Formats: sequence, C-alpha cells, structure tokens
Amino acid sequence: MTEARTEARTEPLTLGVHHVGLAVPDLDAAQRFFCDVLGWRVVGEVPDYPAVFVGDGTTMLTLWRVADPAGAVAFDRRRNVGLHHLALAVADAAALATVHAKVALVPGVTIEFAPEPVRPGSPTHHFICTMPGGVRIEFATVNKAPA
Repeated sequence: MTEARTEARTEPLTLGVHHVGLAVPDLDAAQRFFCDVLGWRVVGEVPDYPAVFVGDGTTMLTLWRVADPAGAVAFDRRRNVGLHHLALAVADAAALATVHAKVALVPGVTIEFAPEPVRPGSPTHHFICTMPGGVRIEFATVNKAPA
C-alpha cells in the first residue's frame, strides 16, 4: 500500500455536487417538469447534443435526451448499477405538501408514496415519485437546528 493511501485525511477533496446528469427520453417533458412545475430556470443548452441545463440556484442538472428514445431501456433500481434516485430538498412540510400536490397532477408522473416520515419519529418527511421519462425523484424536508 502506498503512503498516500494510508495517510489520514482530515478534509474532503471535493466541495459537493457540481451537477447531476440525467438521461431522459423526452427532453421537453423533463424541462417542463423542472421549470414549469418546480420553478427551476434554464441556465444553458446544447441543442446538437441535445441537452438542457436547469437549476434552482443551488443545484444544477444536465438533462440530455437519449439517442433512441423509442429503444431506451428503463432503469431498474433493483438490478442496475447507476443513479437510484435524485433527492431534492424542500424547506418544510408545507413546501413538501405543495410539491406533492403539483407533481401529482403532471402527466407521466407516478407517486410511489405520499409524504411521510423517513422513519418513525423522524423530523424529516419525504415522498418519492418518478418524473416523466421514469427517473426517480425524492423530495425531502430540510431540518434546521432551532435558533
């Protein structure tokens, strides 16, 4: 083993997530989900790729359309290696309820379960859905320490 591997590090070498790339069958539907439903903004695009970059001011996503949407294979979270789900933070239970109500009305969205505690007694509540195109998205409350 090299010395670099055995050396204890006290600080991470990374600064968090720069962006997450999601492969989608319908770029327009994915963009509408994030921008029209969740209020995100388009921050860039590469029409020839084709890709659209969207953000909420904190998180950025690359939405890119697969080459052959009709032949695309849906992700199976129990059999495939890859992104199991994307978890997005919301301010509180009221915001979670608002997001749940809005996404439930979007064609192509499937709600896996309604807002509930992450585990019994947890202050964090969440729900999971699949957005149009099948990518799993979790929405979870942010729990701030009392002031």
